[in-house]
Amino acid sequence: MSDEEKILELIKKNGGLIKTSDITSKNINKMALVRLVKKGLIDRIERGLYIDSTKIEDSYYVFQYKCPKAIFSHETALYFHDLTDRTPIEFMVTVPSKYNSRLLKDANYKFSYIKEELYELGKTTIKTPYGNKVFCYDIERTICDIIKDKNKIEKYQFVDALKRYTSLKVKDIAKLYKYAERFGIKDEVKKYIEVLN
Repeated sequence: MSDEEKILELIKKNGGLIKTSDITSKNINKMALVRLVKKGLIDRIERGLYIDSTKIEDSYYVFQYKCPKAIFSHETALYFHDLTDRTPIEFMVTVPSKYNSRLLKDANYKFSYIKEELYELGKTTIKTPYGNKVFCYDIERTICDIIKDKNKIEKYQFVDALKRYTSLKVKDIAKLYKYAERFGIKDEVKKYIEVLN
């Protein structure tokens, strides 16, 4: 199997994306990437990151690939759970407190930091609008996040998300209260839910 064929196989396994480090770790010559770009079989998204040319670039999936520790949260999670009509302009993600990434300085992303013991609470996978799976917090964790950080979200969007949540046929109030207790906001969460229910 040629280096080009190996790269195309790796891209297929990776959902259409590949990093230069993915191929160098397998002792594949980097020049094979250049040849595949010239042939129009892959496209360079940015330095060190390539996509299958037959795929539509899914910015959520690309971001998750570049920053695997990030979990989509807050307004972006509201969007994934259909608790808002607004498509996110910038990605809202949560990372562990001591996490460091070059992406933290990018204006297109808003990072929230959380203690390690709360970082994975409510972590799940969800499909992006393009059908790729990414990490996102579940609905109950998302509701806790927006209540905890309500001063960082527009009032209309905050109220709309809570109304949509309380009107859901499938919701887990017991889980919501359990999460809220872990964050120390159980009384506040109960107040909002009781008013809107």
